Amino acid sequence: MISASTAAYVVAVIFAATIVRTTLGFGEALVAVPLLALRLPVAVAAPLAVVVSILIAFLVVVRDWRHVEVRSATWVTIASLVGIPLGIYLLTHASDHMAKAVLGAIIAAFGVYAVRGTTSPRLADDDLRWLGAAGFIAGVMGGAYGMNGPPLAIYGTLRGWPPHRFRATLQAYFLIASLVGATGYATQGLINGQLARYLLLALPSVAGGVAVGRAVANRMRSEQFVGAVYVGLVLIGIVLFLEGVLGQRV
Repeated sequence: MISASTAAYVVAVIFAATIVRTTLGFGEALVAVPLLALRLPVAVAAPLAVVVSILIAFLVVVRDWRHVEVRSATWVTIASLVGIPLGIYLLTHASDHMAKAVLGAIIAAFGVYAVRGTTSPRLADDDLRWLGAAGFIAGVMGGAYGMNGPPLAIYGTLRGWPPHRFRATLQAYFLIASLVGATGYATQGLINGQLARYLLLALPSVAGGVAVGRAVANRMRSEQFVGAVYVGLVLIGIVLFLEGVLGQRV
């Protein structure tokens, strides 16, 4: 039985995460997984984030498929297929506290990287080495924590993709990778009745979050919104890391 407070918490987190994903094109798992993991086991939080990702990605790809960088999305997806099984193995065999500590460290590191806004080198064209590394790491992170975004976001930044191409390409990847990840979760028994109940609770918040996210994207400067999100991710990552290390709430 899901308590009323837990249900309200899950709905609120998914709503906020969907706004982030709709506005930026990525990042809902960076918000959803660490926050959900504060109240739910990582083995529930990560699969739930993946299923929500499938829904959002499908809607975006149907609308913006013309902007997808097909070559980039293809190679990143192939590399991710190698990393996803390793990620699922880590999820099902690592301790919950260890998973939270690792997840927190990843979140905080990515947030610091983004907040610093340092000038990074640019790739004039696709580089298979960068694509392979980004895809493999994204696959591991997606399989273990349901969050493929950071390596792909960094690669898209290096390539200098304009916002519409950045969002569309990532959604094409997320759709395929999340479907594969969800299949892997199902083989481990992680797609179950409990997850279905949380998903049903979250569906209205997904629809509402998409609507609000589109409105936010049209009315706010993306630099301001991105900065606020990444500062929040640094704080969330630190809290989650400490919780994992200490083995208790902080």
